[in-house]
Amino acid sequence: VPPQDNGEYPDPMAIIDAVRARTCDDDIMVTDVGQHQMWVAQRYRFNRPRTFATSGGLGTMGFGLGAAMGAQVANPDKKVINIAGDGSFHMNCNELSTLAKYQIPMMELVVDNSVLGMVRQWQKLFYDNRFSQTTQDKKTDFVKLAEAFGVKAFEIHTKDELIPVLKEALGLKEPVLVACHIHRDFNVLPMVPAGASAEEPILEM
Repeated sequence: VPPQDNGEYPDPMAIIDAVRARTCDDDIMVTDVGQHQMWVAQRYRFNRPRTFATSGGLGTMGFGLGAAMGAQVANPDKKVINIAGDGSFHMNCNELSTLAKYQIPMMELVVDNSVLGMVRQWQKLFYDNRFSQTTQDKKTDFVKLAEAFGVKAFEIHTKDELIPVLKEALGLKEPVLVACHIHRDFNVLPMVPAGASAEEPILEM
């Protein structure tokens, strides 16, 4: 449930819906690890096998960019999109140099909330908001970083920018990065606590 003061930030589900509306059943979605991974699994409509690549519960942050590059090289006629959190992207953002060198025409969509969202969400729920090492607030300018590596880049700050930017970025036949800023207090719901039954999910925070 988004906070009351989320302002003009795009809603994560709206981001997923906007991507799905501009892809087809054969296109390939890849994720890194975290809240964005859960949002894609919950919201994106998959109709074909072998169109979703994710590390599941292995927790391998940084998995997505390399996996997406491999998927795009193996499937040159398909659109490949990696959705990453800013935490996961920081793990191996240097691989943008590989993306640019070989002109692999995939899209890296960074959902940036400036925190390690999934762990922060657990700290809110089970540790009385005692946050430890989950508020990053790094100063990385993802657009400048991508452009320094030779990758075209866009940025989304508001709901109104979401669809025009994604439409332009997804229409390109070259490597592209989109940095999409969201509020840090968007949560993944429903959520099943560790050790609990799937019949006892947390439905609100």
